[in-house]
Formats: sequence, structure tokens, C-alpha cells
Amino acid sequence: MSERGRLTTMEPDPVWDEDSYGETVETLSNLDDDVVFRVWGGDWCKDCRAQLPSFGAALVAAGVSEDRIEHYPTEKEDDGSKTGPSVEEYGIEYIPTVVVEDGETGEELARFVEEAEVPIAVYLANELEDQASVAN
Repeated sequence: MSERGRLTTMEPDPVWDEDSYGETVETLSNLDDDVVFRVWGGDWCKDCRAQLPSFGAALVAAGVSEDRIEHYPTEKEDDGSKTGPSVEEYGIEYIPTVVVEDGETGEELARFVEEAEVPIAVYLANELEDQASVAN
């Protein structure tokens, strides 16, 4: 992990139930070791506090090593825009945002932005599964 700092909201939720998310955990655990999770969020952000602990727990359950999870602590300006590491480079407007990339090529494999009908880990696993089925 870089010197950017850590998001305390990424600390795994201790009551998260791995058994309820077996397929999601399996998908995430089967990703290549060069796949990187880039997480933009703010410990001040209620959406981040609500969603990121479960995502952190899913990554732990899937055995994703810390060196494959990059934290990008983000701040909010008076006009609502976000500032922080790589915000402009990745076009971050809302948080939490999670970008899944091939660490070797830099290719974006999936992106979660702010909210969905399902938890972050489920959303990303579904996106990655869809790509795998298209590729095969």
C-alpha cells in the first residue's frame, strides 16, 4: 500500500456473513493476483461508512492481499466536488467509488460508483463474471 493513508471505513465489518455471499467471495478469490482494487472514499461520508466495511470484509474473506487494495482518502469541497489522490485522473465524482484494474496493463475491469441495488462486492463480482463469460 502507498503512503496515501488508509480508510478506516475499509476495516472489515465483524458481523459480515461470508456464508451468505459464497458466490461473490468465490469470484473475488478467483481473480488473478495482478488485479488491483482502488477505493476512493471518505471516513466522513455516510455512504462510505455504510458500504465499505462490508466490502472490506468480502475482500478479506476472498483472501485478497492488502497490497492489492489501494486506499484513496477523498475530501469534499464546498461545491460538492471531490479532491484527493488521482480524483481527476480517474474521474471520481461520487464516493464510494471502487475501480478494479489489471495491475499489469492498467485496464479497468469494473467500476462501482456510490450506490447500487446490491452491495459493492456483489456488484463488482457480477460485473467481473459478466466479463469472464463474454471473454470465453
